[in-house]
Amino acid sequence: MLKVTGLSKSFSGHKVVKDVSFDIDKHQIVGLLGPNGAGKTTLMRLLTGFYTTKKSSISWSKDIKHIGYLPENNPLYPFLTPLQYFKFICSLKSIPVKKQNSEIKKVINSCKLTNVYGQAIGTLSKGFKQRVGLAAALLGNPGFLILDEPTSGLDPKQILDFRNLIKDQSKNRAVIISTHILSEAKAVCDRIMIISKGVIVLDKLTSAIKNLEKEFLRLTNE
Repeated sequence: MLKVTGLSKSFSGHKVVKDVSFDIDKHQIVGLLGPNGAGKTTLMRLLTGFYTTKKSSISWSKDIKHIGYLPENNPLYPFLTPLQYFKFICSLKSIPVKKQNSEIKKVINSCKLTNVYGQAIGTLSKGFKQRVGLAAALLGNPGFLILDEPTSGLDPKQILDFRNLIKDQSKNRAVIISTHILSEAKAVCDRIMIISKGVIVLDKLTSAIKNLEKEFLRLTNE
């Protein structure tokens, strides 16, 4: 579904992502772990096309028509309702007008926004705001979903709810999640990639990692 070869990115001569290569298959939830400054967000922005680089190859399978992206700083308009916001996002994604209502209804239901889609976004809790961001990312039915620190700032109940939403989405698409919370990765992800100083230092199925905490500390302190 996704094949990355030799992905690198530098800022002012400093290499933030260094010759990263990996594949991700459909229905996989991949956790991208690393300390602050490890290169997680830069890598995600490269995958989404927010950043560009000449020295790499990023290839998507033919059935990938859209990429859904929820950045760490969820870009919402507090004066709009979720319904108004979704219509705006549909226009940005060039979703035909005749399909917009059905698309919006689908994401409202899947992200459990039925009771709040008519309220101003600014009045919603952080958990519902994250659901609105996820729903917006899902408009257009993307084959690949990229989530950057999606549960940051949520309370324990909201975290559990959001984890379940992510698991549901993996039934129809591949998902990559950036996080620095080890328990989050173990609870949600099928596969773990640890990035340290711009390099992927571990890439394994979650079930094959005996002690994620110990491995994380060892690999990110070297």
